[in-house]
Amino acid sequence: MSELKEKCGIVGIYGKGLPISKLAFFSLFALQHRGQEASGITTSNGKRLFTHKGAGLVSQVYTEKNIKDLKGHIGIGHNRYSTSGGSALDHAQPVINKKETFALAHNGNLPSVRALEVFLASKKALQKNRSDSELVTDTIELYIKEGNSVEESVKKAYPLITGAFSIVMMDKNNLIAVRDTYGMRPLALGKINDGYIVASETCAIKTIGATIIREIKPGEMIIINDKGVTSVQLEKSTPKHDIFEYVYFARPDSVLNGKLIYDVRKNFGKMLAKEYKLKNIDCVVPVPDTATPVSLGYSQASGIPIEMALVKNRYVHRTFIEPDKKSRKHSVALKLIPLPEVLKDKRIAVIDDSIVRGNTMKRLVGSLFKNGAREVHLLISSPPIRFPDFYGMDTPNQNDLIASHKTVEEIRKFLGATSVNYLSLNGLIESIGLPKDHLSTSCFTGVYPIDLKERKDEVSYDVPNK
Repeated sequence: MSELKEKCGIVGIYGKGLPISKLAFFSLFALQHRGQEASGITTSNGKRLFTHKGAGLVSQVYTEKNIKDLKGHIGIGHNRYSTSGGSALDHAQPVINKKETFALAHNGNLPSVRALEVFLASKKALQKNRSDSELVTDTIELYIKEGNSVEESVKKAYPLITGAFSIVMMDKNNLIAVRDTYGMRPLALGKINDGYIVASETCAIKTIGATIIREIKPGEMIIINDKGVTSVQLEKSTPKHDIFEYVYFARPDSVLNGKLIYDVRKNFGKMLAKEYKLKNIDCVVPVPDTATPVSLGYSQASGIPIEMALVKNRYVHRTFIEPDKKSRKHSVALKLIPLPEVLKDKRIAVIDDSIVRGNTMKRLVGSLFKNGAREVHLLISSPPIRFPDFYGMDTPNQNDLIASHKTVEEIRKFLGATSVNYLSLNGLIESIGLPKDHLSTSCFTGVYPIDLKERKDEVSYDVPNK
């Protein structure tokens, strides 16, 4: 239901004798929820690189022939949504260097690219209109040109990369995966036959029948080649995992930091039931799909039955994908169909993961009343989003975040709901079960663990605290 865009999904696979491009395709298919605007795969057969990229969903981008033409025993893939404007194929990844000797795919966002630009300018190698991922590629390429190995080049470029990143990259013989020191973006390692896979989420590892080995540590670089797997700790781990992975982004069958997302979301529901004992509610209605496990937890803890009174049309993209506001307005009607027979005269508790701008929720609340609901109480499984994100999640301008300038009561009036109840930050953290200082809560608190540098001015702390 959220009007937030995903962060991107990445995969890297190494294994002689494995159908690399097919495995990459199915892994990207499993990571489709992380980016729906463009997709790309690059492979290597030890002599040269092969690449195919296209705009659209994974199922639309590749044909059987494309997959067959992507030869080799190493491959990386990327599902993208646009973090920095431009059309779907502008800056589509993997990014390939000029000489086509290596490729890179990046999940996350660098709020400041100044260090990379200053470095490249000092070497007279700064090109115009480069995305953060392209600047990282250019920097690594420069170090390779100076005679460093790919591994050594990544090590030297690492201190210049300021922000949130999980990166997979490859040359003709090596697959490399690296994670920022805060572990902001997820990245996991798995084994398949005599080969290996790294992917944004464990659901992609399981999809291709691989075994999950472990999550790649914050600040760690993994090198996979014919010698096996080598781990190098580039910087001390300072975990600040993005809390929104648990709230919304990750698939329910993924495991993050040892926590099954499905269980965490059920915990959110149980905690909501503890924090808000709503009276005289006839049924709990989840907004599919993220809120379904939350609703199960709420129903179990409160004893209020669930009704699937909102049916999702599975063949409509998530509402935030459309580029313009006009088309977004029509999406709710296409995407969520209320059942008047179930809603008639009912006092309902509607559960959703977040409210961003509020426009989509306002239309939904109106539609529920129109279809017979007597009362519509909103239960949101995260606190109010009052601050923008700079680490790869496409939150709108802070002024467009409804909670940045309205109190909860003002939000309730705007939405037209009977009541609006947000899960507390403490309740959210307790439900996840990780130490508070291991999580990045910037969207809720305005505390940014990675220095925003020149973008600090984009944040206003004059927000309602009710």
